[in-house]
Amino acid sequence: MLYSPRMYIAKVPNRGSPPAILLRESYREGGKPRTRTLANISKWEPARIEALRQLLKGNVDLGAAQQFEITRSLPHGHVATVLGTLRKVGLERIIHSRQSRERDLVVAMIVARIVEPSSKLATARGLSKQTLTSSLGECVGVEDTHEDELYEALDWLLSRQAAIETKLAKRHLQEGSLVLYDLTSTWVEGRSCPLSKLGYSRDGKKNKLQIEFGLLCEREGRPVGVEVFEGNTGDPATLGSQIQKVQQRFKLDKVVFVGDRGMITEARISEELRDHEGLEWISSLRAPQIQRLAKDGILQPSLFDEVDLAEIHHPSFPGERLIACRNPLLAAERARKREEMLVSTESKLELIRKATKRDQRPLRGKDKIGFRLGRVFARSKMGKHFRYTITDNSFEFERDNQNIDREAALDGIYIIRTSLTEQAISADEAVKTYKGLAVVERAFRCYKTVDLKVRPIFHYTAERVRAHIFLCMLAYYVEWHMRKALAPLLFDDDDPDAAQAKRSSIVSPSTPSDSAQAKASTKKTPEGLPVHSFRTLLSDLATVTKNQVENEARGLSFHSITRPTPLQQKAFKLLGVNPRAM
Repeated sequence: MLYSPRMYIAKVPNRGSPPAILLRESYREGGKPRTRTLANISKWEPARIEALRQLLKGNVDLGAAQQFEITRSLPHGHVATVLGTLRKVGLERIIHSRQSRERDLVVAMIVARIVEPSSKLATARGLSKQTLTSSLGECVGVEDTHEDELYEALDWLLSRQAAIETKLAKRHLQEGSLVLYDLTSTWVEGRSCPLSKLGYSRDGKKNKLQIEFGLLCEREGRPVGVEVFEGNTGDPATLGSQIQKVQQRFKLDKVVFVGDRGMITEARISEELRDHEGLEWISSLRAPQIQRLAKDGILQPSLFDEVDLAEIHHPSFPGERLIACRNPLLAAERARKREEMLVSTESKLELIRKATKRDQRPLRGKDKIGFRLGRVFARSKMGKHFRYTITDNSFEFERDNQNIDREAALDGIYIIRTSLTEQAISADEAVKTYKGLAVVERAFRCYKTVDLKVRPIFHYTAERVRAHIFLCMLAYYVEWHMRKALAPLLFDDDDPDAAQAKRSSIVSPSTPSDSAQAKASTKKTPEGLPVHSFRTLLSDLATVTKNQVENEARGLSFHSITRPTPLQQKAFKLLGVNPRAM
């Protein structure tokens, strides 16, 4: 027997206050009776409430019943999850302890950046009462905004960046905490922004002006601070300002900085880290440094005959621990890529040799031959692996097998360097911590491409660029918490401890947990719900709509929320969010 949901009006006692009048719906779920509240109509006139009560009882003619219609439906579920999470993690009060128009607009922009990243003009139109694209404007109470007001709110947010970052650091960092730091770049449209410079593009936009920004995260990947730099700033040059931020603004005397070999260089260690009491670091050696260790006989392949990790010492690194690791899969991949590049380079060099021997218009002159050769080596970076001879009318080359073998002997080997003692951190834990930088890379992917779409930058002033980047950091802070809670419904690994237990050693590649592999293969959760990416799950939640229901003849008007599907109910439950309360 099918059970049809039934709507009714309930009068609920409210302690010393007048009773609440609620529009409710009864239904069955799993054979058990359930009740949910559709709307609070306590402020309605008694006549309207009674008219609706009679209608729900069926005491009305069919013509009057048909006069009820949905006058507007707004996507609501995705807004409710993001806004509910933002409030649940306390970000609203971190932005400012008191409610204000500026804070509401900033909250709306953070939610909009996750729900539907777009320009400030498009965001303002999506919030406007006349052109609403979701329930966000109604939920936050900013339905009458303009893009100029959003820009003013951005300026207000930038003025509070230091205070907000300090609150985040106080919540997530303590004395002795690990701080993950990395830098990325993105391109800028236009040439007016003073921060935009020609520099190295990590996005492959070589002819575009760039800006760079560095992200500070706690060990699990939650962001606590971000800073924007000019596009031609070298990675190591940004480290000093982060040390100053952590020690002076966050008031932390003992911190462990974790950065890659391009960030925490020998010069940075000598000039900025060693002289600061309480500052420790974890990084890795660059390839030339590893080659010098091998040349000095400190690093031998026999170290890895029985283990894939070994501690070594060298006088060039006083007061440091060096942890050598060898990953055989990484070694095989490096050897494969090298051979591919060698073969590709040989084919291009052969074209140069043939050009010097052709009958018509042969390539002549050391300078012309050298120019062609230089272009090949500049692109392939393989010049060190070839010996060649150039004359005015000939060109010959061959592989430098001795040099190739010397490099191949170090394939798959990387060396972690740290100032921490064995009592402070084990070798395994040091390697694990360094690999933790992957969570910052994951943040950059969400920041730039997958979800928040921070790039390209269209703002013209340095202050607006900084505010835009900071707004996106706060949006990622919310998304980080959402991803963690929603992991059972996403392709993300929801059992990292089990995944870690499957690894034979910390050096070996990470392996997904059994639950993650099951989700990937079946595309379903253990309950039979479809597995989603973060973006497609938000799209699914957006089908939960907020409907404006009216009966013009009787003067009745109320909101009704779409009944969620089992998947949507699960998402709301995991996040601890009630879409009807928004």
